[in-house]
Amino acid sequence: MLAEVLAALQPRAGGYYADGTLGGAGHATAILEASSPSGFLFGCDRDGVAIEIAAERLRRFEGRFELRRGNFDELSEWVPTESCDGVLLDLGVSSPQLDVAERGFSFQAEGPLDMRMDQRQPATAAQLVNRLSAEELAKIFWEYGDERESRKFGRAIERDRQMRPFQTTRQLADLIEKISPRRGNKAHPATRVFQALRIAVNDEIGSLKRGLNGALKILKPGGRLSVITFHSLEDRVVKEWSRTLARDYEVIGDVDVPGLRKPVQPKLNLVSRKAIKPSEAEVKQNPRSRSAQLRVMEKI
Repeated sequence: MLAEVLAALQPRAGGYYADGTLGGAGHATAILEASSPSGFLFGCDRDGVAIEIAAERLRRFEGRFELRRGNFDELSEWVPTESCDGVLLDLGVSSPQLDVAERGFSFQAEGPLDMRMDQRQPATAAQLVNRLSAEELAKIFWEYGDERESRKFGRAIERDRQMRPFQTTRQLADLIEKISPRRGNKAHPATRVFQALRIAVNDEIGSLKRGLNGALKILKPGGRLSVITFHSLEDRVVKEWSRTLARDYEVIGDVDVPGLRKPVQPKLNLVSRKAIKPSEAEVKQNPRSRSAQLRVMEKI
């Protein structure tokens, strides 16, 4: 959603921007081009390979960017407060991560059951699958994957790992498919399980909540935050967070009772009331973009 991101952030010469999910540096390159000759970019990614690729691709903008390896929820620890005119968070797993079997994100090819975005962290998907109880696994599959057969899958994993620990992506995917055959469905029955495990391994929801607050901290008044999500759980977090900060009142207690609302100064304007979807042309060119949603907010 490159065109939509640029339209939202409106990069300009002299502006300061942050890309918390560099990936292949596609968005970063476009932001630096659009903000030539003097725009500046702070960029980070949890993936060391992504940082290396981004540094090489951005070399022609030398002196106009600073890159660090790390989670976007750490941006506010090294980017100056209220310094940025725009912040971008492009969530989820990147195509290069999906396409490299050794990273263990996909069951399309055999690979280690890894799924770590930052390979410096100790916990892998294999460790979760082999150590957590059936109930704990079921909770992950349900909360992060909306998997209706979460309990059945959790019990099956707990049973099978007693004979042979889970080590590879195909080993886990084959078990799920054995328990829940496709029966003509296009989607592989392990899709939601793999999504849930990836989210749990990388603490993606916790990172998102912390990262949104950090992004607000480094934005200038009038600066814009653009967030691209790829599944409903992420989008719900972004939507609820932004709508809460855009209100001119604070809810007292767990239930929103109009008569008990406390007036407050809103912190955000919702630039896009509804999520922006990719164009048909983009989806045709890049089928993985079909589930993308962009939300844009402006700091007051």
